[in-house]
Amino acid sequence: MRKRLPFLFVSMLAIAACSQGSDNGTAAQQPAAPASTAAPAPAASAPAQQPAPAATAAAPAAASTAGDSAKAETPAPAAAPVPAGAAQTFVDDGKWVEGKNYFRIEPAQPKVSNTDKIEVTEVFSYGCPACNQFRPTMEKLVQELPAGTQVSYLPVSFNPAENFPMFQRAYYAAEALGVAAKAHEAIFKAVWDTRELTSSNAAGTGLRPSSDLPTIDDAAKVYAKFGADPKEFVAVANSFSINTKIKRADELVRTYGVESTPTMVIDGKYRFTAQSAGGYDQSIDLAKWLVAKEAAGK
Repeated sequence: MRKRLPFLFVSMLAIAACSQGSDNGTAAQQPAAPASTAAPAPAASAPAQQPAPAATAAAPAAASTAGDSAKAETPAPAAAPVPAGAAQTFVDDGKWVEGKNYFRIEPAQPKVSNTDKIEVTEVFSYGCPACNQFRPTMEKLVQELPAGTQVSYLPVSFNPAENFPMFQRAYYAAEALGVAAKAHEAIFKAVWDTRELTSSNAAGTGLRPSSDLPTIDDAAKVYAKFGADPKEFVAVANSFSINTKIKRADELVRTYGVESTPTMVIDGKYRFTAQSAGGYDQSIDLAKWLVAKEAAGK
């Protein structure tokens, strides 16, 4: 594991992924390979190519949870419905190499949602600086995916130092109350722009102590702007059903072989990161290619 770089340096340059497995529970920040596009360098994946043990213990997968909204309801830059991109004909011209650009999940695992559509999942955390930098890429991808594709989000908990477990719990509470999609962009902004939910200290020199990190009550205040009653939000967040969803999420993170965020998972069968794809724009191309591959039954 590489030595951790200063928090603000990494978040400003956005050249690192949030990785699990460091001794102190914080995310290791690893430099990414240069992208071939003019976009900033992609978030780095963890070095191992095979699934690694999860940093958080998880119970066996529970019954499938209700997934995120369908593609038309997925957060997008504009309030208008997300336009469907053109379906892509699958052509294997050797551009994308299994084991290098993307990795097969063996055996294939359940999808995040109950959909019978091809599912494109972002494994993420609101507290991850690389996920924050990946936002425009994810928004563009959502708009370019073909009709009949399901977009889902899988929040991780493997970095307690940057409050990942709280953000994971808040996401599932918001999903249960029907405000997760509407508030998706706002929660990122509350962490990285307005800093209402930031994990960094007031001086901007590092992280807050764990006792001073934003709580589920603080998150409830942000979600209240989108119609969630704060008291109900906190009660739902601490309910048995949300605990069950969290256990299932942690199990999926483990069985998908996720080692850093953001990671993209296609239909529970393939995973890749921006670095393995070669850049942010390439991530969009690879996701669409894997969707076409899955649609073609290849």
